[in-house]
Amino acid sequence: MPRSRRSLALIATLALLPGLAACTSTVSMQPAKDANDPACAQIIARLPKSISGQERRWTDAQATGAWGDPASILLTCGLEAPGPSTLPCRPFDGVDWLVDESQADQNRYTLTTFGRTPAVQVYLDYAEASSADIASALAPLIRDYLPATGQVCTSPDDATPAPTPSTTP
Repeated sequence: MPRSRRSLALIATLALLPGLAACTSTVSMQPAKDANDPACAQIIARLPKSISGQERRWTDAQATGAWGDPASILLTCGLEAPGPSTLPCRPFDGVDWLVDESQADQNRYTLTTFGRTPAVQVYLDYAEASSADIASALAPLIRDYLPATGQVCTSPDDATPAPTPSTTP
């Protein structure tokens, strides 16, 4: 190939790179402590291509997933299973979710599986994605691949101990 054609081909390729990079940007995330758990690999390999109208994107950390541009749904698998919590716990399609609404003023929720090990956590921008869509898309994977611990959501009334009889003489 003559030098001028090679130069032209190189210039054309370089001109396309910024556009290609924008289409394939990777979402930077941190893996959880137990990201190497085989159950997480099963889930990550089967994540849906889209959730709540948001398209899946590549991430740079093991056992993570992201959707939207900018990312409005971030998933991390491999967290330690949470213990009893004062957060609202909502069952959906056979999976219990702890719902942290502490950043609701910023349109953000965090959903964490409860009663499954390892745990999955989903951080979402609820202005862009529905928590019901997320739970619906992920519930079959979680039910099928994350072992249940036997813990289930309870209401505060269920957790209140019954009064004990007094032993007054």
